[in-house]
Amino acid sequence: MGNWTTLIINKNLYQMKYFLTLFILFFTISSCKDNDENIDFDTQNETEIIDYLNENNLEATKSSTGLYYIIQEQGEGDFPDSDSTVTVKYKGYFINGKTFDQSNQDGITFNLQQVIAGWTEGITYFREGGKGMLLIPSKLGYGPTSRNGIPGGSVLIFDIELLDVK
Repeated sequence: MGNWTTLIINKNLYQMKYFLTLFILFFTISSCKDNDENIDFDTQNETEIIDYLNENNLEATKSSTGLYYIIQEQGEGDFPDSDSTVTVKYKGYFINGKTFDQSNQDGITFNLQQVIAGWTEGITYFREGGKGMLLIPSKLGYGPTSRNGIPGGSVLIFDIELLDVK
């Protein structure tokens, strides 16, 4: 009987070591995995935006939320508010210049409550007919989560023209 007991104990110890090894391996892999939610995108985005502005000799205004905007032409029409429906012609791109989206010449129409926070705020700085640029940190864009080809934590830059305010 002693040999069978030893064999069963050894088998159980082997299984415990196996599961313990798997647990440690799983824990190690999950701990080492980059977790975008733990990255300080506020600081990273601020640095990226300032570097972009300096490299391109641009002067921008920074809002209290961290949005940067440049008004190239103010326009002469009405200012929209955050509940307005607007038509905007735009081109969206990353810090590296790669375009991720753009409208056609007629622009797109939407309510400012249906878009990212950077647009809801930023479009209100322009009058109808105005042109400029929005540099949107990720907290006012899509945050730390990747969506539709936009990597989590990305600064989004938009060249915009506010065509119509309703």
